[in-house]
Amino acid sequence: MAVALSFLCSSCRKNTKQLGEAITNRDSVSVMTTVGVNMLISEEGVIRYKVDAEEWKVFDQMNPKFYALEKGVKLELLDSLKQVESMIEADTAYNFYEKDLWELRHNVHAENIKKEKFDTQLLFWDNSKGLIYSDSLIRIEQDKQVIIGHGFESNNNLTDYTIRHTEGVFPIQE
Repeated sequence: MAVALSFLCSSCRKNTKQLGEAITNRDSVSVMTTVGVNMLISEEGVIRYKVDAEEWKVFDQMNPKFYALEKGVKLELLDSLKQVESMIEADTAYNFYEKDLWELRHNVHAENIKKEKFDTQLLFWDNSKGLIYSDSLIRIEQDKQVIIGHGFESNNNLTDYTIRHTEGVFPIQE
């Protein structure tokens, strides 16, 4: 009996799998991952924003704390009747929620209520200041012209904006 028990114990030890060390630094791991996000955000009891994302990760141990939406995001600014005033899409987004700041990266596309289209690779949205801006190359397609610039600043709904270092083809009437 003792021989059989020692044989069983030794065979169990041989089949034990080696495990890696546990992650001890929690700041490098998201504390929550949500898939298939459709969210409405209100300000003072009024729904103002709609967020759609494939995946939402929360990093609350980082400094600064942030949400990561690395599989694409679509943000819509809504008016009081819940009609879309402006829209921004990007392949990747980070929301530094304590600062109320969004960083949108890669294939950033935005549209305003006037159907103007904005395309860039990097865009920041500082909701606390009501400001959307970028220092990157930006292409703005209007009804009859396309404007290209390096640097951009706008209000939240992309209707009042300034483009720095502009270039493009502008029609001139003689």
